[in-house]
Amino acid sequence: MKVDYTGKLITFEGIDYSGKSVQAKQLFEKLKLQNIPCTAFRDPGATRISEKIRGILLDNDHDEMTKWTELLLYEAARAQMVEESIIPALKKGEIVVCDRFYDSTSAYQGFGRELDLEMVNRANSIGSVGLVPDLTFLIDIDVKSALERRLRVNEKADRLEAQGDAFQERVRKGYLAIAEQEADRFRVINGNDTIENIARDIFKEFMRIM
Repeated sequence: MKVDYTGKLITFEGIDYSGKSVQAKQLFEKLKLQNIPCTAFRDPGATRISEKIRGILLDNDHDEMTKWTELLLYEAARAQMVEESIIPALKKGEIVVCDRFYDSTSAYQGFGRELDLEMVNRANSIGSVGLVPDLTFLIDIDVKSALERRLRVNEKADRLEAQGDAFQERVRKGYLAIAEQEADRFRVINGNDTIENIARDIFKEFMRIM
């Protein structure tokens, strides 16, 4: 499905506690300050239906969920968000800032869960309704540092965060592999730098595609 639009889709990726959500918010706030039409979403989520699916996906009580069920639920939540929220915003010419998109599914379900990557990619194409981000920022941080951040904020791990260090290592390596394969679209950012420096570098990269 080809979607014609004049806006741009900017996505943020990274392992949990990499700082990607902070940086997505930083970019969104800077765009608003400069009166650039923009909107922000999180994947999975952003719509009533997608948020309900998110709750199912991250609930620690759902240990019996199979890998393929998990994959398809992510795609269902994404498809709802894309059709209900993202496409209308892009058609209005807005900059859409999205905290995660289908690269998360490739990294977490493809590399982390070790599902067949070809099948994951096919599912991603359906779940994204054919949308491809114009620019993707990968906030890269090592797994040990990410765990230390989680412990500092003392938050309970959700179902995906609780999968252990080996799982997170596979996810990180997956992200880096995807970024190398999609080098024209990806910008890999050192997540250990300060929030301010990272935000500045991200905005510079964003302005290059405007």
